Amino acid sequence: MFNIVSVECSWDLIVLTTLCFAGLQALQKTYQKILREKESALEAKYQAMERAATFEHDRDKVKRQFKIFRETKEKEIQDLLRAKRDLESKLQQLQAQGIQLYDPADSDSDDNRTSITSKNRTTTHGLADHNSQLSSCGLEVVDHAGSAEDGAALIYTQLEKIIKQELLGLEMDDSGVVEEREDVDSGDVLWDLHDEQEQIEAYQNICSTAASHSFQKYIDGLNDMVAAPPPTPPLLVSGGPGSGKSLLLAKWIELQQKHSPNTLILYHFVGRPLSTSAEPVLIIKRLTVKLLQHFWSISGLSMDPCKILEEFPRWLERLSARHHGNIIIVIDSIDQIQNAERHMKWLIDPLPANVRVLVSVNVETCPQAWRLWPTLHLDPLNPREVRSVINTACVNTDTKLTKDQEKKLERHCRSASTCNALYVSLLARLLTHSRSSLSLEKTLHHCLSCQDTVALYRLCFKVALDALNTDRERNAMKELLCLVCASHNGISESEVLEIFSELSFPALSSLLHSLRRLLIVTFGCGLIRFQHLQACEAVMQEFLDGGRYYALYREKLICYFSQQLSQNRVTWRVADELPWLLQQQENRSKLQLSLLNLFVSQNLYKRGHFSELLAYWQFVGKDKVSMAAEYFDALKEFERGCESEASMSKLANLYETLGRFLKDLGLLSQAVAPLQRSLEIRETALDPDHPSVAQSLHQLAGVYIQWRKFGNAEQLYKQALEISENAYGAEHCSVARELDSLSLLYQKQNKYEQAEKLQKRSIKIRQKMARQKGHMYGFTLLRRRALQLEELTLGKDSADCAKTLNELGVLYYLQNNIDAAKVFLMRSLEMRQRVLGTDHPDCAQSLNNLAALHCERRDYESAEKLYERALDIRKRALAPDHPSLAYTLKHLAMLYKRRGKLEKAVPLYELALEIREKSFGPKHPSVATALVNLAVLYCQLKKHSEALPLYERALRVYEDSLGRLHPRVGETLKNLAVLSYEEGDFEKAAELYKRAMEIKEAEPSLVCGKALSRLSSSGDTFSLRSPALLPHTSR
Repeated sequence: MFNIVSVECSWDLIVLTTLCFAGLQALQKTYQKILREKESALEAKYQAMERAATFEHDRDKVKRQFKIFRETKEKEIQDLLRAKRDLESKLQQLQAQGIQLYDPADSDSDDNRTSITSKNRTTTHGLADHNSQLSSCGLEVVDHAGSAEDGAALIYTQLEKIIKQELLGLEMDDSGVVEEREDVDSGDVLWDLHDEQEQIEAYQNICSTAASHSFQKYIDGLNDMVAAPPPTPPLLVSGGPGSGKSLLLAKWIELQQKHSPNTLILYHFVGRPLSTSAEPVLIIKRLTVKLLQHFWSISGLSMDPCKILEEFPRWLERLSARHHGNIIIVIDSIDQIQNAERHMKWLIDPLPANVRVLVSVNVETCPQAWRLWPTLHLDPLNPREVRSVINTACVNTDTKLTKDQEKKLERHCRSASTCNALYVSLLARLLTHSRSSLSLEKTLHHCLSCQDTVALYRLCFKVALDALNTDRERNAMKELLCLVCASHNGISESEVLEIFSELSFPALSSLLHSLRRLLIVTFGCGLIRFQHLQACEAVMQEFLDGGRYYALYREKLICYFSQQLSQNRVTWRVADELPWLLQQQENRSKLQLSLLNLFVSQNLYKRGHFSELLAYWQFVGKDKVSMAAEYFDALKEFERGCESEASMSKLANLYETLGRFLKDLGLLSQAVAPLQRSLEIRETALDPDHPSVAQSLHQLAGVYIQWRKFGNAEQLYKQALEISENAYGAEHCSVARELDSLSLLYQKQNKYEQAEKLQKRSIKIRQKMARQKGHMYGFTLLRRRALQLEELTLGKDSADCAKTLNELGVLYYLQNNIDAAKVFLMRSLEMRQRVLGTDHPDCAQSLNNLAALHCERRDYESAEKLYERALDIRKRALAPDHPSLAYTLKHLAMLYKRRGKLEKAVPLYELALEIREKSFGPKHPSVATALVNLAVLYCQLKKHSEALPLYERALRVYEDSLGRLHPRVGETLKNLAVLSYEEGDFEKAAELYKRAMEIKEAEPSLVCGKALSRLSSSGDTFSLRSPALLPHTSR
């Protein structure tokens, strides 16, 4: 009996164990099913992203040369304005010399003209015929017989009207008043054309400077560095202050634009450290806008300063993949940017294959982390170059030096501080400034006592002061230099004349001419500025007692601009200078009052200085909500005094500006009220069908989109579109803007077919507008290039013809003509095999491009075979660490993983990791990315023990190189958390996941939703358009 009981107990235990085992199996199957569903969902997500990116790529049918037109027209405008200033200056100089200008009313004789009188009209014979001839040529003749001053004013008015209508394309009413509306090409992005013009003028001024010595060896060095195979870190141009870095970069850019028309060059020349040109957010925003303009769209650009800095590398990656040619970014004096190393973190990331970055720095102020980059150092001038600079200056001014003087100069210019380009140029100017041999000897003696450029500049001040006739003029010069030094961006001639009422214009012109000749000041966008930082430093030492009197001169400027403000003269100069000066003086109460002048804030905001405006309010100590309340109160106060139609129009503009400002701050609920009020005022004061009403509807729709109220936004956009069509016609640029906005809205709603129709219609309008304005060059450039390429391919087989066929295939691919692209790429491959042999690296390039084409068509089997052939060729023909080999390895490995061939992908990822370690070093972020890719693959193969050390190493590299709060650190922590969870270490997993979420919450979001990690969960580097899908032309 006991045995039976024992057997029964054993049987119950067996049954219970079996049930538990079956339950565990069921749970395991459920877990596996959930994992498969998760992977399928992720795969579907990535496919959807790729489809969205492909659709977005269709917009590239609009050709990408609008940038050329804009810069050309801006240069024409600047030339016209410069010519006007020169004429006015000559007129004043003639009057100052006592030369009387001819006035018809002052003539005592009629011998030289025959008049025909008819009723009340008298016409000078010959002039009427001339006028009619000019009119028949399409030119407008200004007929004026009054005073010279009135005539100049009339010509200025006509010239301004022509510039605004013909060159800038602004709408003007019959009275010549510009109708206020958004810049069509800028879409919803606000940016400062003045800042852009400042950069263009700075570049042109540097290019027009005669080089003091030959730069050819440095230019050849830059060409070699830029031509180096990718991946390439930023290239560093270093040298001492005044060594000629800016001049070298400007001359090199000029040559590149002549010889490489397909290369897109973006440049920025940084001025004084505290000027607008040194503001990091404005620099990156300008570069991003220039990039986006090149692709005919600048929608989607955030106004948030943090987002602008973070999103730039993502824009660069996206747009470089769509550009047929290289992109070169040049930033001069990057070390003058405030907190350059922190704000320019994107420089340490791996750059896209067709992007090169050149930056210049002073040797003393170059951040330590940047000193490892490839560097081109500018050496001091050698004795022969010093002698050449001085002799050239002497010959041009008929100045003769004795042999003894030449020897003294040669002995003096041997130290590092006395043989740089600026010092020698300044020395030559000083020597040639003296006319008599006695004063020359005296000047030389003083020069030889100056051991650096700052000391030489101080001597220049003394020479310039000695040349002036009166104490009043000497005092004016000192005051002028101190005011320029104390200002934000410089001061204008008119401001100087208003501040120093006793100073005449001829005296000021003569003074400025002398200072420009001595390389002390220059003109930039109508403002007087220092030519070099050393000149500013010399003023600080000579006249400001090392900076102790800065506050005194800032107060003088504050007084002047405050007076302008009290007279309701709110110009861009007042908005640029007054808040900045008050901030430097730490006068918070007055700063707040200046910001509450609605027109000051409007001026800053509408010129794209959102980050600057936000910084002022933060300095005052106001948060977003308090800031909004202050503006609402100020607007209500202003509204009480509005009675006329003009004042109501200004009020509507102010309400719209406030609404957009609050929207950019993220205060969507508070942004609706001012935008709605702006709409009501315009509908009442103007007309429900006025174009300004369409503008209000457009801005209001933008808020609803961010609220994801797509139905409301669609209704507003359609209403704005209807008003624009009725006001301007169906083929106006305002209509194109509304079509673009509706198209983007439909894309967000996955209505791709409707979006595509609107987009095509918008493109047709822009193309037609371009033809009407006469700048078809941008649209025909690629077409003409394609025609040239086709003509070249008619010749016999050669390596050049094969390369041309490959380029033509890529060009058709960029136009989304996949069938034509395949034909030309196949012809390129066949010709290369015939001419070069089947094992040549160029054949691998063609195979790579064909493989990418098959990936585009989802023909993964064919793509795999082509990638394998390309890899086999490159393994045999190229060095083990060659970037082209790494390119093929990466994309073949991604293809293996996509097709589930994980075991075949492992050795490729391992080899890719090895190549990156050799190319970048073991502590580079690119190496960490390769580590993560390999670790993810091991996890998918259930090799957790091998994945763990890779993740941990990648985490250390990311934290050391990018910082502990970088998004890549958070993504790696999340992957480590999942791995710890699957290993059963739940406590560690929770800790890692919590830290990852903290980083994620701190990470700024993208414009159109949550920030996408640069690493997908599958481990591969994420981009909106996968590099695998883009053929390339470089090896």
